[in-house]
Amino acid sequence: MLDFIRYHQHLMGTKIGCREGDCGACTVLVGQLTDDNIEYRSMTCCLAPLANAHGKHIVTVEGINFSNGELNPIQKAMADEGATQCGFCTPGFVMSLAGFCLSDKEATKENAIAAVDGNICRCTGYKSIERACGHVAEARKNEKRILPEYFSSIKKRLWEINKDDGQLTTHGSQLTTIIGGGTDLYVQKHDELKDAQSQFVFDHPGLNGISKEGNKIFIGPSATVTDLKNSKTIQDIIPDFDHHAWLVSSTPIRNMATIAGNFVNASPIGDFTIFFLTLNAQLALTDGKSKRILPLRNFYKGYKQLDKRPEEYIAKIWFEAPSKNFKFNFEKVSKRTNLDIASVNSAIAIEMNGDKINEAAISAGGVGPIPIFLKKTSAFLSGKKLSEEVIHELIEIVQTEISPISDARGSAEYKRLLLGQLIKAHFIKLFPELEVRKIMTLVP
Repeated sequence: MLDFIRYHQHLMGTKIGCREGDCGACTVLVGQLTDDNIEYRSMTCCLAPLANAHGKHIVTVEGINFSNGELNPIQKAMADEGATQCGFCTPGFVMSLAGFCLSDKEATKENAIAAVDGNICRCTGYKSIERACGHVAEARKNEKRILPEYFSSIKKRLWEINKDDGQLTTHGSQLTTIIGGGTDLYVQKHDELKDAQSQFVFDHPGLNGISKEGNKIFIGPSATVTDLKNSKTIQDIIPDFDHHAWLVSSTPIRNMATIAGNFVNASPIGDFTIFFLTLNAQLALTDGKSKRILPLRNFYKGYKQLDKRPEEYIAKIWFEAPSKNFKFNFEKVSKRTNLDIASVNSAIAIEMNGDKINEAAISAGGVGPIPIFLKKTSAFLSGKKLSEEVIHELIEIVQTEISPISDARGSAEYKRLLLGQLIKAHFIKLFPELEVRKIMTLVP
C-alpha cells in the first residue's frame, strides 16, 4: 500500500522509513464499515498488502487537511508546541493522533500519548510531542470540528462498494500463500510475497468476530489483537488483557496483526501463541472442502514446522470458557520494555479449588525451537497448595522441559534464569499474599 500511495497516487506525505512497521513514518488511517458505523484505525502501510485496502477508506496525511488551508487542531497543536524538527516522522504522528480523535477512547492526554506508541521521533526528545498530545485531547473534548467535513459522506460510499458477501472464492493448490495481517510475514519475505498469488484474509467478513456460545469462546482467525482488546467477552475472562496486550507490539501493528497469523507464523516467541497455549485453544483447519480439529498444543512439530497441509487454513479458533476461580497472567522481557520481540515470554492459567490449585497450564517462548506448553510443569501443580518449596520445585521441573539456545536476545543460561524469574512473577502477581522477597530470591 505504501508504494501505491507514493508512486501511483503521488501522495508524498506518507514517508518511507524502516519498512518493517516499527517507525510509524508511513502511518495511515483505515476506515471500515462495522455494523452501521465506520471504525477508523491507524496502520503502517509499509506492511499492508494493497489487497487489504479493498472496501475501505484509506486516509493519508493529505486527506485530513481543511479545504480552506487552515490547520486542523492536530496539526496546529504540533506546530504550536514545536513538536517537530526534521519533520520526517511528523505525518505519522499526526495520523496516529487523528486515529485517536476518531476512536471511542476517553479524551485524555494519556490516551493521546498511547495512540502514538508506534511512532518514533529521533529529534525532539518527545516532550514537545507529549504536550501536543495534551492539546489534541483538549481539542477533542471542546471542539466539534477536528477533521474535514467530507468524512461525513464516507459511510454511504463504503456501503456502495461493499455489496458482495466477501466469501473466500479460491482454495487449495490455486494459492501460493494465505495471508492474514502480514505484520511479520512481510518483514521476513517481502520480495518473495509481493508478486505471489495469494489469498488475503485480513478483516475477512467470514473469518471475523469474537463470540461466546454456550461454554465456548469462538474467535475468527482474522480477528486482530485490537479486536481482542475491544471484546467484552475477552475482558470478562481476562480483566488485565489491556495490560498484557500493551506489552505486545504497537497500536498500528495491534490493529493489523491477526491471531491466526500469529499461530501460523510459528515464531518460538509469538506472544499470543503463548497466551492461547495456556487456554488450550482448539483450531478448525480446512482446505475449503473438508475440516479437522486440532489442539494448538499439537500444532507445532519443529522450528517453523506445522501439522498443517499447504492448502489448509485456520477457519475458527475456540477455547472453553473458564470458571469463576480462573486466574491468568502473562509476562514478557525484551530489550525494550514495550513494543519489542521477546527474549523470553510466559503465560499461566490456573483454576483454583479453595486454597489449592485444581488445574494449571504454563507456556513459554524463547526457550526452545517452538512455542512450548510446559506439560510436566503444569501437571506438577495439580492439587498443590502454593508455598516457597512448591515454587522452587516447579522451577526445577521447568528446566527439564526447555532447550534454549544462545542468540542475539541472550545466552542460553540467561534465558533459563529469566524463565524462572518470570514464573515467580506469575505467582507474585496472582497470589500477592505470598512473600515476594523470599520467592524472588529462590535460585532455579
